[in-house]
Amino acid sequence: MAKSSGVTPLMQQHKAIKQKYPDAILLFRVGDFYETFGNDAVKAAQVLGITLTKRNNGDPDAMELAGFPHHALDTYLHKLVKAGFRVAVCDQLEDPKQAKGIVKRGVTELVTPGVATSDKLLEYDTNNFLAAIHFADDILGIALLDISTGEFFLAEGNLEYIDKLIQTLKPAEVIFQRNQQKKFKEIFGTKIFTYTLESWIFEEAFAEESLLKHFQTHSLKGFGVENMHQGIVAAGAILYYLKETEHPNLKHISIIQRIERDEHLWMDRFTIRNLEILSNGSQDGNNLLKVLDNTSTPMGARLLKRWIVLPLKDLKKINERLDTVEFLILHSELKSSLQQLLKQCGDLERLASKISMKKVSPREVMQLAKSLQLCEQVKLLCAASGNEYLQRLADALNPCPYIVEKIMEEISDEPPAMVSKGNLIKEGVDKDLDELRNIAHNGKAYLQDLQRRETEKTGISSLKIGFNNVFGYYLEVTNLHKEKVPQEWIRKQTLTNAERYITEELKQYEEKITGAEDKILSIETNLYEQLLDELIDYIAPIQVNGNALAILDCLHCFAQNAQQYNYRKPFLHEGFDMQLKESRHPVIERNLSAGEAYIANDILLNSEEEQIIILTGPNMSGKSALLRQTALITLMAHMGSFVPSIEARIPLTDKIFTRVGASDNLSGGESTFMVEMNETASIINNVSPRSLILLDEIGRGTSTYDGISIAWSIVEFLHNSSCKPKTLFATHYHELNDLEKRLNGVKNYHITNKEVGNKVIFLRKLARGGSTHSFGIHVAKMAGMPPDLINRANDILKQLEEKHDESDENAGPGKKQLKSKIKDINAPQLQLSIFDVQTEVFEEIRSALENIDINRLTPVEALMKLNEIKGLLK
Repeated sequence: MAKSSGVTPLMQQHKAIKQKYPDAILLFRVGDFYETFGNDAVKAAQVLGITLTKRNNGDPDAMELAGFPHHALDTYLHKLVKAGFRVAVCDQLEDPKQAKGIVKRGVTELVTPGVATSDKLLEYDTNNFLAAIHFADDILGIALLDISTGEFFLAEGNLEYIDKLIQTLKPAEVIFQRNQQKKFKEIFGTKIFTYTLESWIFEEAFAEESLLKHFQTHSLKGFGVENMHQGIVAAGAILYYLKETEHPNLKHISIIQRIERDEHLWMDRFTIRNLEILSNGSQDGNNLLKVLDNTSTPMGARLLKRWIVLPLKDLKKINERLDTVEFLILHSELKSSLQQLLKQCGDLERLASKISMKKVSPREVMQLAKSLQLCEQVKLLCAASGNEYLQRLADALNPCPYIVEKIMEEISDEPPAMVSKGNLIKEGVDKDLDELRNIAHNGKAYLQDLQRRETEKTGISSLKIGFNNVFGYYLEVTNLHKEKVPQEWIRKQTLTNAERYITEELKQYEEKITGAEDKILSIETNLYEQLLDELIDYIAPIQVNGNALAILDCLHCFAQNAQQYNYRKPFLHEGFDMQLKESRHPVIERNLSAGEAYIANDILLNSEEEQIIILTGPNMSGKSALLRQTALITLMAHMGSFVPSIEARIPLTDKIFTRVGASDNLSGGESTFMVEMNETASIINNVSPRSLILLDEIGRGTSTYDGISIAWSIVEFLHNSSCKPKTLFATHYHELNDLEKRLNGVKNYHITNKEVGNKVIFLRKLARGGSTHSFGIHVAKMAGMPPDLINRANDILKQLEEKHDESDENAGPGKKQLKSKIKDINAPQLQLSIFDVQTEVFEEIRSALENIDINRLTPVEALMKLNEIKGLLK
């Protein structure tokens, strides 16, 4: 008890607040500093690089302490959150000057990776999603909210679908039921920042009640989600989490949208990874998003990323985008004008959210007003364009003229970044504010005017106005003129040679000038808050404007890309034939050396004659690039983008599947081959007639003949299935070329090359027919393998090929044959002999000697043969 009585009221207050947020670092505001104590201080000092000290030095039980100035909150807060910590910001809730006893404090915000709103914690071109997952028996529910923009999405599906959404939309934080931790880690891994909640929060009745209360509606039918029961539960959990993390101002979350799996071209997370759509595995590597993203606004950049991972499957909507892109290309003046306006627009979506959460600065309010003025110009341009889609977007735009005019009238032309800096309200807005500013800035002139007026009125020529800390402002009159002092003046002090007085006017002036700066800030703050209260009513139209500008930005981006990179308009149809003429890889062609042209190729796929292409060719010849470019062109077309091809007829596609390259999951206990077979099985079991399948080197993770057998049977299965999905199959197994003779829908192609001396030149051109060489040894030579190793590899290859030629052509492949071949390979000899097969001459000598029967050879014949061999050596 004695020890607890020594705890200060401040530390008692800290302890009480910390108990409410045990799993967060508590930033405790003390005066002009944010302080951390105990374990929080140890963590903060380590992450932030600030000094760790002890409170009450000398006390062995003293608590660790680390702090930083309050104005540096944004700098340090984002470092703690980026390091994976939840951070509770505890502020002073009353003015310390007016507080009786200890200052009231409370947590004003709990910041986690998923609910971050600070610009320093956000990427301008990326959504910062908080996701909630509800685990049910078969169907899982997921909700995704970006609190910084107000975008709220809901979806349902199996594990594969939810995993795809998590992997592609990459939420900053995922919340789920506490009793599902083991299952979550098994499915989604451990690299995602997570937080668990009690199971009762994931009850449908509780979730639906939360949503109805938030949206102030009687049902969820208006959002089209009333039957998505698991998704509703997840959405309700998000609203609960926002309440728990001290986010009461959520008027910008005004709608919830469903993500419908059947509305989008399906790509699993392996496909998105294999096609290098969002990333190629390296930090600075190239990918499709990086190549296509030439947007002008943050809203457009975020929307483009969603368009890439969720391409359309509705032919009408796709053509609407394509036609608008074409229209912009044909009307270059309109396109140019739009770009100039879009470049000047601020991030309307995030500005709207800041208004709702009362975190918007005067400078951002002015930026909002200017962006809304630009909206009006964009509206006029689109309305007069003559294009139906642009006119619909124009109808959606609301320039909000009333609030723009009010902002322009009230906020100063160059407003400060923070309200506390002052000078944010224009002159003429408030009479009292103008008067106080006049007093604060022109006080000396006012006093001089007062002195002049009183001198003229009283005739006291020696009248002076002075100031001291005891009486404040006063009028000083020398004894020579004291008889002239008016009766209403109040005497305050008598000096040897003069007397000092105050007047009612001087007293009122003193009251005004004392604390004028504080009063000015108070009036400005009140006027600003009144403006924000009015702005809240405009959040919904501002968000609609942001979305419309984002769509315009993406369409303009597609038009710009088409002109700059020679993309053409694809023709999408409901048939099943694909024809690409002079198609190119959109990423590779943008990263070639100066002056190097990309080798374009024609691709033809259909359900009857060329359903499956078996693609062979040397290593490094471009087989994988050809597979990827076919998929990327299909994807770009379904986004509504023009494509890198002179002509493109593309069937409406529902799924793109890829199995490209090795992707070990050794940490999960799976081998390369097991991962390969899992991914391939997923493809085989989910194909449809509208699927596009890309298979690269299937079966190479196991022994040669096992691999050939599996690859062979996969081709047969896809060919004979009722779906007949269009398939590109790149392989090193030249044996698969035989399938063209057996299956009508299989066609052999190869990537051409030519040999010049000992070098192989890859021509990267697609041609009919199969290839019989992989040139792996040439690639090893190019990689810098030692010459001796390369020579020995060539020797072994030649012997294996000889053995293969001797084999029965109709014999089936088997492991015993391969072992026999390997067993027969000559061991490397340490000393060369005349009979080493190094040149054609030695081969002829060996052949001649092998054909001589020594037992029947006469001495003369022997001499003649010897002379013949000698002649070969010349």
